[in-house]
Amino acid sequence: MAIKANTILQVIPDLVTGGAERTTVDVAAAIVQAGGTALVASEGGQMVAELEAVGARHITLPVKSKNPLTIWKNAARLQRIIEAEGVGLIHARSRAPAWSALLAARRCKIPFVTTYHGIYNQKGPLKALYNSVMARGDRVIANSAYTACLIAERHPFAKDRIDVIHRGSDLSALAPDAVTDVRKAVLADAWGLEPGRPVILQLARVTGWKGQRVVIDAMAALKDAGLTAPIAILAGDAQGRDDYVSELKSKISGHGLEDQVKLVGHCADVPAALALADLSVVASTEAEAFGRAAVEAQAACVPVIVSDLGAVPETVLAPPEVSEADRTGWRVPPGDPKALAEAIKHALKMPEDERQALTAHASAHVTEKFSVEAMCAKTLAVYERLLTLEHLDTASSTSKGIQYARY
Repeated sequence: MAIKANTILQVIPDLVTGGAERTTVDVAAAIVQAGGTALVASEGGQMVAELEAVGARHITLPVKSKNPLTIWKNAARLQRIIEAEGVGLIHARSRAPAWSALLAARRCKIPFVTTYHGIYNQKGPLKALYNSVMARGDRVIANSAYTACLIAERHPFAKDRIDVIHRGSDLSALAPDAVTDVRKAVLADAWGLEPGRPVILQLARVTGWKGQRVVIDAMAALKDAGLTAPIAILAGDAQGRDDYVSELKSKISGHGLEDQVKLVGHCADVPAALALADLSVVASTEAEAFGRAAVEAQAACVPVIVSDLGAVPETVLAPPEVSEADRTGWRVPPGDPKALAEAIKHALKMPEDERQALTAHASAHVTEKFSVEAMCAKTLAVYERLLTLEHLDTASSTSKGIQYARY
């Protein structure tokens, strides 16, 4: 049974911003392109317009709420949508709406799919139970092999139902020749960049575990070593973390780095930011389930330095997992500003031919593994397997639907 014969409903808390939200819109577009009907239930946000522009339909529901009563009511709301719209499969992308989607899917006897977009905090049995809904799908999509191992460790009952589908990005928009000089000039002017100064870029939410402190300390180490030309741009939304922003500003001032480190806030034009960068840094101090920033830097042909933890070995290739010739970036111990500073010095001193060889290899690596097209094709293949199984079972059984996982 092909996707074109079905209506797929994705459920996510909201469509404001973020990787899960971007993936939701990308998959919805792929469903429509395959001839299917794409529905998304969320509390809304600025990405609704983009969702509807690709031919999908948005349904506003209070699915962001963690209130047990609201979750229960949302299950009934989703059930009515499934029945009214002829939904063939429901796909949940976050825990609170996943509980509602699970109940609705079981009542309607349709396939239920989940995606682990992140590494959920799991302290105590109640949190483990709450998290477990993401492992109760008939298929459980992990956004990296690292995430898949985590799911299998936490929820052994799900290990035979896990599909690894790496998060995909629109890599074509990140290519250096896709960014006009005007876009670069506008952003360079907004950031107050001076010609000739190497730009070290960190694109990340402004929050403690993303490692802004580490980058600042690394820049201080470079200054102490007499390397004052590079300028670090810390671009990202603080999302109300005013105390943390104040702390970072104090750290910058304390090191006398006002001329070498800039907090520039949210960046709306990521391709232009990367086009201005000589080097990209991902300085996370906690494991990431995937790590889009490193992939996007490689797609933009920008050398990248990353913290060596989480899913990083899947996205940035480096010894000892691969040979020096197959390197696509550098990995340093997390939370180690001296190691980061040394890697920055090494990367900035690379001869141009070596830099070009590295970035060409990195670009080829991410194009093969992490494109939005590959992600969508693999996701639709999961849908088709479940829908075909349901179709075959319905045709050969007096009961409706297949015997779905009921863990």
